[in-house]
Amino acid sequence: MAVALALSETVRGTTSPNPPVGAVVLDAEGNVAGQGATQPPGGPHAEVMALREAGERARGGTAFVTLEPCSHHGRTPPCTGALLAAGVTTVRYAVADPHPLGGGGADVLRAAGVDVEGGLLAAEVASGPLRAWLHFVRTGRPHVTWKYAATLDGRVAAADRTSRWISGPVSRAEVHAIRSAADAIVVGTGTVRADDAWLTVRDADGVLAPRQPLRVVVGTGGIPEGARVLDDSAETLLARTREPDEVLTALAERGVVDVLLEGGPTLAGAFVRAGRVDRILAYVAPMLLGAGPAALGPSGVSTITEAHRWRVEGVTMSGDDVRVAAVPLTGEGGS
Repeated sequence: MAVALALSETVRGTTSPNPPVGAVVLDAEGNVAGQGATQPPGGPHAEVMALREAGERARGGTAFVTLEPCSHHGRTPPCTGALLAAGVTTVRYAVADPHPLGGGGADVLRAAGVDVEGGLLAAEVASGPLRAWLHFVRTGRPHVTWKYAATLDGRVAAADRTSRWISGPVSRAEVHAIRSAADAIVVGTGTVRADDAWLTVRDADGVLAPRQPLRVVVGTGGIPEGARVLDDSAETLLARTREPDEVLTALAERGVVDVLLEGGPTLAGAFVRAGRVDRILAYVAPMLLGAGPAALGPSGVSTITEAHRWRVEGVTMSGDDVRVAAVPLTGEGGS
């Protein structure tokens, strides 16, 4: 299952609105016979890719899949049918499928005599490659990760509004990797005007990646005609609104599942106030400014008892910076 999880990570950002799933098929002797991951929409699911590689060696074998095999016919036939046709006798999956149409595959397989068990590495899969998709299915909204870089005293720019570079090179490279797995990057018009943000995925040499997430600029204010975000490096959506729910509804209609919020303090405050931030990735740099904008603008808090409370998922070093990942406490934030 760990191999299947790693396979699913390789296709994050390419499968929406379908989930990024990984699968490994063992032959009857327990040897790896096939591996696969979900292809872009309209293409084969992970199980089918792994079964194709396994061929006849799948008969009497075991399939490990990060998500319960689907049981409905959408753009592609059900994976339960493919597993049965291949003669697989055992299936192990990590996370149950909550989709009202695709769920129930385990029962279909059991009814056909297949030995099925779920829950293997469920926490790792649910908090990793399937986090955004599971949220999307359960809520109907894209999953929003607010990413920002700030100093030890919480500033995202100096008093003169300069901000390059608060975070170090390791953090910046990591952010490009995070961008590459997202469906959309969201900023406000203020960020575009202040920084001429490009919002693209680039390698260490500055070369554009083959796949680029949707660039989304939120706000009713104008942006310069020559802004880099308007070039042809990636598609750009101008969302002429200040309401987070209107933005997320429009993105959901486009099949966007995983959103990276990179806007400034005002936009971040609006999303936090609306309870539409589902995860925070904060890069804290070892520097002090003493003045300049804070990471978060007005978020509807006037007294300490109204504070938005979060649970820290992890704290790791990113070069000289500290990366803090946090999710809302139950009943708070974007839950």
